[in-house]
Amino acid sequence: MGRNTRQRRKPPAVKALAAAAALALGGGGLLWANFHASAHEPDQRAWGGEQTKAATAQVATVSCPDVGQRLTNVPEPARQGVARELAGLDRQITEAYARLAATRDAQAKDPGFVRNAITGPLGEKRAATIDRIRITIQRAGGSFDDALKQLAPCTTRSTDRTDAGGGQQNGQQPNGGQQQNNGGQQGGIGGQAGNGPVAADFVDITKVAPNVQGTPRRTGNASTGTFTTRCGVNANKNHNTDNVIVAPGVTNGAHHLHDYVGNQRIDAFASNQTFLRGGTSCQNRDDLSSYYWPVVRVQDGTRDFDQNADGGGKEGNVGRILTPVQAEIKYVGSPAGKVVAMPRFLRVITGDAKTTTNGLANANAHWSCTGFENKVQLTERYPICPQGSKVVRSFAFQSCWDGRNTDSANHRTHVAFADPASGVCPNGFKAIPQLTMRLVYAVPPPVIRNGQVQNAYAVDGFPEQLHKPATDHDDFISVTRNGLAEKIANCLNRGQNCA
Repeated sequence: MGRNTRQRRKPPAVKALAAAAALALGGGGLLWANFHASAHEPDQRAWGGEQTKAATAQVATVSCPDVGQRLTNVPEPARQGVARELAGLDRQITEAYARLAATRDAQAKDPGFVRNAITGPLGEKRAATIDRIRITIQRAGGSFDDALKQLAPCTTRSTDRTDAGGGQQNGQQPNGGQQQNNGGQQGGIGGQAGNGPVAADFVDITKVAPNVQGTPRRTGNASTGTFTTRCGVNANKNHNTDNVIVAPGVTNGAHHLHDYVGNQRIDAFASNQTFLRGGTSCQNRDDLSSYYWPVVRVQDGTRDFDQNADGGGKEGNVGRILTPVQAEIKYVGSPAGKVVAMPRFLRVITGDAKTTTNGLANANAHWSCTGFENKVQLTERYPICPQGSKVVRSFAFQSCWDGRNTDSANHRTHVAFADPASGVCPNGFKAIPQLTMRLVYAVPPPVIRNGQVQNAYAVDGFPEQLHKPATDHDDFISVTRNGLAEKIANCLNRGQNCA
């Protein structure tokens, strides 16, 4: 049975959210809207400030190819070692970004500083890490694509072009070079920590044309039921900056903070046996699954408990953490046929935390406001909601499974999205219950004046990703007992609405 290696499609508009249950958003990619963000730097109040102002900065962030996405065939015995090396690549980028942000004066004085002191050494470290990945894979009997060695060099991105442009090189400075700024002072790119968001990352949702399209037509054999699991909103503040799926055994492997609901024993060192002993925040005690996502923060000048911690303020994730006022977790069926039960310990990531440098091939971020969800869904912008309306993050996970693997080397190829038009899974894949999530936040509306944003909000992320809304993502580990997985599938296949 072959693995699906197709990239997601990119229709011009977001696929629809079904009104009540089926958030049928997982089928297609989204086109990145090109924009020219203003150069920004923090207000003089720095971390405690609440607005950003225009600056003449040219270099905004470090841009490195994502090696992990290209590793689709890693032998099982080598996967943990490779995962640790990949986490090392992330750490190297984080450290390079921190150096970039801390050396603006030196960059202004020396056009070659970024290349010589930041991206050059970074490329050398990455080359050594990629070679260790090669050795680990080959020792386990696997084959290594030597083309991956070409992914070692990194570039920089300028403030007037920080999106990935669908993979094009617009705004990049090759070989780590830096544009001249005619003597202007180098600065950050907005936000309370100097790494976003900026005014161009926000839009008044009342001024956006409707872009939600219809869902696939159901066949006579469709699985039309729903299964809702109630797991709370993380009111008990179960947080960490690990990611056991992509960086097992690595503390702070995510470089940003997660909310956790469901399983209460998830960290970098958790195993399948840990999951079974973890307890749950879900009302259904047989649902030991882990549902976790990056926190949302309001950058209103305040700091939270992790202001001096890894993954928090030390890596540009600052501001007041918002707990969702609602967290709706629902499984829905397939419009094209029946579903099979999810396998225990299935791991799924939806979206891409690195779209600022990767492009939108794997983006699955959806932002909206209550009262607008069936009209407008945004990927490249955070919505500014009208009075009385709340911010909504929606996710619809991959709903097709290869029938064999609970994970894959790049954490993507063992699952796939159904065709957005028909709802049919790719050849060799089986339809499984589609996990959908809807997170609602009471966000003080940001205010934009003269190109400046006050009281911005943003999703946590890797510091070099500049807190772009498209980097939003969600993680899931399926852990059930006492036949719950089969009960969910049967509920959907019978057309029932269960909880």
